[in-house]
Amino acid sequence: MRYIVALFLIFTIIPLWGARVKDISTIKGIRSNDLIGYGIVVGLDGTGDDDKAKFTIKSLATMLQKMGIKVDSGSLKVKNVAAVMVTAKLPPFSRVGDKIDVEVSSIGNAKSLNGGVLLMTPLKGADGQIYGLAQGNISITGYSAEGKNGSKNIKNHNTVGRVPNGATIEKELKNNTLQQKSIELTLQKPDFTTAYRVMQTINEQLGGEFASATDLNGIKISIPEQYQNQIVKLIAIVENLEIKVDIKAKIVINERTGTIIIGDNVTISSVAIAHGNLNIIIEERKDTSQPLPFSFGETTEEDISRVEIKEDKANFSLIQDKVTLKDLVQALNALGATPRDLISIIQAIKEAGALHAELELL
Repeated sequence: MRYIVALFLIFTIIPLWGARVKDISTIKGIRSNDLIGYGIVVGLDGTGDDDKAKFTIKSLATMLQKMGIKVDSGSLKVKNVAAVMVTAKLPPFSRVGDKIDVEVSSIGNAKSLNGGVLLMTPLKGADGQIYGLAQGNISITGYSAEGKNGSKNIKNHNTVGRVPNGATIEKELKNNTLQQKSIELTLQKPDFTTAYRVMQTINEQLGGEFASATDLNGIKISIPEQYQNQIVKLIAIVENLEIKVDIKAKIVINERTGTIIIGDNVTISSVAIAHGNLNIIIEERKDTSQPLPFSFGETTEEDISRVEIKEDKANFSLIQDKVTLKDLVQALNALGATPRDLISIIQAIKEAGALHAELELL
């Protein structure tokens, strides 16, 4: 495998102290809902669908007929018109009259939606009911230019655009989450330890056993009596509580860029590796500490770990209380090891069963 990028980056993930509950979880039942609709964009400067897009012609003819204009669909030219799909997200607790952004995407063979106007388009939910109406000028971030000799200059996607505040909410989606006797938090990164810490912190704050961890992903909170009519206040208190998030020992390697991300909890057991002209020895042993004569001290044992790396005549030795992968990588960096060497050595340690972490290759 060729390594085009010779840059080696190492990042150490430090456990998060003081992460707020609102940053690591969501409230079950409070989420946005997708809306979709079929619409027509007009006013294009000859960059719309051509005569091959039969559905665009039929859509335009049907729209004109609904407006009292009888027209033969065979006589219509649609180079200034494009058929599009309109999508949007209905935020939780939206009210009638609220404005939301919509995204417009061409479904025909239009070259560009630049300068177009989206005509009134009903937006439906998964239940088939209409929750909003979209209409307005389309904003395109890119551009397209074409010369007579066929040369083109295109930036970004010209067949996808947005209409800021282009849809008006016409129907509210009922949500009774805040009327229930309990609420449930869902962790974004499921973990038993983090779930337990969230539960424990909430109970300490509320002064009772109101929260219970149902599994590694959910924490159910029974509404205390004093908050029965103040659910919003309770949620505001809970979501701002600070939690120590537990991080799984993990290493992420991107072989294309030579990037390695190492979790803080990654450790290595005793192992010896020979890689090219590098000899690596990782050793763990017990050392006995004897008290001074005539003293009242006691004999104790101390864990001693050692990392030794030899390259030809060069020698690097590191002694610490505990060997981590970070120590090994720092030692290899000091010898000027290449990204390929570093990645190969880490993979070899994992295969030997001496690396206590999950290894993910990108």
